[in-house]
Amino acid sequence: MENSLGSAILKLSGPVLITGHTGFKGTWMTLLLQQLGVSVIGYSLIAKKDSLFDRAELKGNVPEKFADIRDYKKLRKFIAKHRPSVIIHMAAQPLVLESYRIPRETFDVNVMGTVNLLDIAFTVKSVQVVMVVTTDKVYRNDDSGQSFIESDPLEGKDPYSASKVGTESVVNAWQQIAVVSGGPKVVSVRAGNVIGGGDLAGNRLMPDIVRSHLSRKPLIVRNPNNSRPWQHVLDPLTGYIKVIEKLLSGHELKTVNFGPVDKSLSVQEIINITSKAIDFDYRIEKIEDKYESKSLDLNSNYAYKVLNWLPVYNQEEAILKTAEWWQNAIRKDMTIIALCSNEIRDFIERLTRVDTGK
Repeated sequence: MENSLGSAILKLSGPVLITGHTGFKGTWMTLLLQQLGVSVIGYSLIAKKDSLFDRAELKGNVPEKFADIRDYKKLRKFIAKHRPSVIIHMAAQPLVLESYRIPRETFDVNVMGTVNLLDIAFTVKSVQVVMVVTTDKVYRNDDSGQSFIESDPLEGKDPYSASKVGTESVVNAWQQIAVVSGGPKVVSVRAGNVIGGGDLAGNRLMPDIVRSHLSRKPLIVRNPNNSRPWQHVLDPLTGYIKVIEKLLSGHELKTVNFGPVDKSLSVQEIINITSKAIDFDYRIEKIEDKYESKSLDLNSNYAYKVLNWLPVYNQEEAILKTAEWWQNAIRKDMTIIALCSNEIRDFIERLTRVDTGK
C-alpha cells in the first residue's frame, strides 16, 4: 500500500527498540511498525497470561529481552548489543488504582526506569531519538473542564500521575543535557485514554465491559458521569511515528498531546455506545470518588499544526471498532494476529485517505 508513514524510520541503520513491547500499546506498536516494514526489538517483562501479546503468540517474534527496566546492567547490555536508532519507551506501571497499592514501586518503575533508559541511551552512539510515553493525567486538574495544552502546569493527584510528572521532569533534564553536552533528541508524548482490541487490564472500562460480557456478570459502574478523552490505540501510535519522523528530519519537538477532536465522553456514554454492539449488564454504585479526577480533556491542536495529525476515528467509532474486534476474537473466525493485521491495514488505508484529503 502507498503510504509515507514510517518511510524515514525505514532508512535508519538500526532497529526501533520498544520498551514494554509485551504491554497493550507496546504490542500494537510492534505490529504496526512491522507492518510498515520497520525492524523492531523489544525489552519488557514477560507478558501476562491472556494479554494481547500472549493471545497473539508473539513471543520470539522479534529480538527481545524479558527483564525489568530497573535492571540497569541487563538493559545496558541489550541496548549496546542491538544498537537501536530509535527508542520508544513504554515500559511502566500504568494503572491508577494499582499505584495506590504499590506507590513506591510505581515511582521506582516509572521514574527511575526512565532515568536508566536515558542514561544508557546517551552512551550509545547509534541512538538518534528517544520517545518517552507518559500520559494525559500529568496536568494539574481541578475538574473545571479545561482542555489541556502542552504548556499547562503539571501536577499529579495520585501516585501514578505523580510518578508520570516525575517522568516528565526526567525528560526535561535529559533534554537539557542534550543541549549542553550533545546526545539524542528526547521527546515526551501524552495520550488520552487508549482503547482497542486485546486490552484486558484491570480497572479499565472497556476491558471490564468485555469481562462482563464473557462472564455474564454485571459490570459495576462507580462513576458514570466521569469523562475521559477516549481514542483508538492506532490513532496515538501513528502520531508517535510522525513525531519520530519529524525529529529525524531535523525539527525540534519537546512534548506533544494526542487526543480526540470531539469532546470527552462520559463513562455512561461509553456504556450506551458499547451496548449497541456487545450484550452486557451493569449496575451503578454511586460512591465518593477519592481516586481519580472527574473530568479530563486534551487539546491536540499542536499535533495538527506541526504534524498534520488528526485522529482517524472519532470516539464512538473507536468504541465500536474495539467491540467489533472482541466479537471477532470471541468467534475465533481468524487468529488474533490476523485480526490485528487486518485492523492495521484498514486503518493505514483510511489514514492515507485522511492525509491526502481523498
